[in-house]
Amino acid sequence: MGIKQEIGKKIKRIRLEKGYTQEKLAEMIDISQKALSSIEVGENFLKAETLDKILTTLDITAEELFATNHLKNTTELLRMININLAQIGDNPEKLGIIYNLTKCLNNK
Repeated sequence: MGIKQEIGKKIKRIRLEKGYTQEKLAEMIDISQKALSSIEVGENFLKAETLDKILTTLDITAEELFATNHLKNTTELLRMININLAQIGDNPEKLGIIYNLTKCLNNK
């Protein structure tokens, strides 16, 4: 899968997580619904201005959108997960979220 498709899939996933329809997000960032659809399926890439509007509207950073952590090997991912867990410490709310997430993933 190419970069256009990867970015498009992420935008769609985040849009759906935020509860926006294509039509609503397109309106919010001032592009046509057809243009947004074309971006989400990887037919077209974002203009810088559109990218900026998407990041702001979806409340994400460029790093989050362009992250490729899923492409790292298992050992590196586990190391990074352990670093993140150590930084969370004993925060019961965050640990509860992590517990529920891992429990859910194990049940699939």
